Amino acid sequence: MAQKNKSGGARSAARLAAVQATYQLLMSEEPNAVLTIDEYKKHRLGKEIEGIEFAKADEKLFSDVVEGTWNRAEELNSLIGSSLKDGWSTDRLEKLIHAILLTGAYELSARPDVPTAVIITEYVDVTHAFCERQEASFVNGVLDKIGKTVRS
Repeated sequence: MAQKNKSGGARSAARLAAVQATYQLLMSEEPNAVLTIDEYKKHRLGKEIEGIEFAKADEKLFSDVVEGTWNRAEELNSLIGSSLKDGWSTDRLEKLIHAILLTGAYELSARPDVPTAVIITEYVDVTHAFCERQEASFVNGVLDKIGKTVRS
């Protein structure tokens, strides 16, 4: 998964890593959130890999988002599915976009301490790190619908 350079604070780095870890879980034949979280903490967060220095991430936020997303994936998929256009399901989503929506939906539903606009902006920024404008607009629209549903 290629990444365009994006700078930000420890919480932004945690969200970016959480999306990457969730993507890894979605792609895995035998996903295990606990092992994936441990792998990221030991070998990726704030480390240099292949000459690229990764930003120091808020490990507590990273762990919460990955574990919470994975433990509530069925519920979050339902929430995402109901926010998609008729005829669309989460099965039709590209895995990276699915991972972004899952982690964003988790934060919107489980982290009332973080303002809705901050969460949506952060995950749109993550989308921009990997994708084009069209995908970022899509993520923005879906997360906005989810935010209105879970925070009204």
